[in-house]
Amino acid sequence: MLAQVDSRGLLGWTSPPVTVEVHASNGLPAFSLVGLADTEVKEARERVRSAILNSGLSFPADRRLTVNLAPADLPKDSGRFDLPLALGVLAASGQIPMAALAGWQFAGELSLSGELRPIRGALLMGLALHAQGGGGEVRLLLPQASAAEAARAPGVSVWQASHLCEVVAALRGEAPWQAATPSPWRTDEAPAPPDLRDVRGQAGARRALEIAAAGGHSLLLVGPPGTGKTLLAQRLAGLCPPMTEAQALESAALLGLSGAPPDWQWARRVTRSPHHTVSLFGLIGGGVPARPGEVSLAHGGVLFLDELPLFARATLESLREPLESGWVSVSRATSKVNFPARFQLVAAMNPCPCGYLGATHRACRCTPDQVARYQGRLSGPLLERIDLQVEVPLVDARSLTQLSEGESSAVVQARCMAAHARALDRQGGVNAQLEAGDLMAQLGWAPETETWFQHAVQQLGWSGRATHRVLRVARTIADLAASPSVERDHLAEAIQYRRVLVV
Repeated sequence: MLAQVDSRGLLGWTSPPVTVEVHASNGLPAFSLVGLADTEVKEARERVRSAILNSGLSFPADRRLTVNLAPADLPKDSGRFDLPLALGVLAASGQIPMAALAGWQFAGELSLSGELRPIRGALLMGLALHAQGGGGEVRLLLPQASAAEAARAPGVSVWQASHLCEVVAALRGEAPWQAATPSPWRTDEAPAPPDLRDVRGQAGARRALEIAAAGGHSLLLVGPPGTGKTLLAQRLAGLCPPMTEAQALESAALLGLSGAPPDWQWARRVTRSPHHTVSLFGLIGGGVPARPGEVSLAHGGVLFLDELPLFARATLESLREPLESGWVSVSRATSKVNFPARFQLVAAMNPCPCGYLGATHRACRCTPDQVARYQGRLSGPLLERIDLQVEVPLVDARSLTQLSEGESSAVVQARCMAAHARALDRQGGVNAQLEAGDLMAQLGWAPETETWFQHAVQQLGWSGRATHRVLRVARTIADLAASPSVERDHLAEAIQYRRVLVV
């Protein structure tokens, strides 16, 4: 007999449908599994056999079982196919009706006792089912914990079970199906984000942080140790406008690919801070099967790279593509997968190896060659993709204790949200993502302002990319000032943030 059970796999940022075909025939007893299955999937043969027997069901040990995972050229990994494989064996041996499997998709890992264990990417499976238009017609059954996650996807019919016996009983009509309830996002238990009022002084860096939050721009902070670069970077996510429902679902789904996302992350922008020893695959993504890296886990949030020159050169250069396109492509011999990576880059660095180049309170002990080698670890093309470059000078200790608290994150976020709303109403997106053709139409500047800016560009010798990035920053500054057009003052401030602080 031949049985077919529908399921879903994972391939990068997609969850394609997979059909598990089980053929039970006469011949020497065997259990063969084909269809480009990974080692974890091949090990399902032993888990399925034990789960069926320990669930009080009969395993057809006297039959020749052939299992095909279609399509054959799609890589399959993890234990998500344990449940559909077990159901296929039971259907092929006549223990459950095949007609009851129609209109269902199953996924779940089995323990030896038959219990269903959670799987990765449950929310992505729900989103994929919704995107393909089968959310109302096809029912998705998952382990209980995974079903609560997948049920967060809009318009998807998700059901749950905790044991193989429950699924078999429901397919036989002996017990009702259990609908999954979306697990609540416990935002009230989330730790409060760091507040900008904790940063005293640093008016210039605070202003750059506000511009970056309002327009989605990348930021580089340069200064001696202990000046507050890390404190500033940790507060950027709290200044950004709240995420939309679609952005929040994408962020949660990506976090789910690397493990269950914390419930408090819903609609709140994450801040990922990988160590400078992170590998290329750890930052960009990779492996077999391909997993998202830090740039994708920071999608919709902030990627903070502290001690920027200490990162490997190849690792830093790999940021060029996602900074431009918002996507990461991971190519392997068997497949090519894409992961979204629309993040805000915030980087921090010292001006030299000892950290005190240009400081007034302590002399720098680095030679010119050491400074050149240290700063030379950052390539020009990478620096050109960073919109704002800001010096963070040391604040005198006496002044630091006497300075009053600055504006809170809530006050600054309100201004950023207002500027963000103006950009959305005008062009439908943030200024940092404006294409070159759309950018010029949104400036609204006077002819004399355009002439002044062209003269400045010629004097500074900027490339086309650098020029467009300055104009995007100027557009954000104008939005913060509630100005419908970009004026000379806005351009002048944007030019100051474009100064090349390192070479």
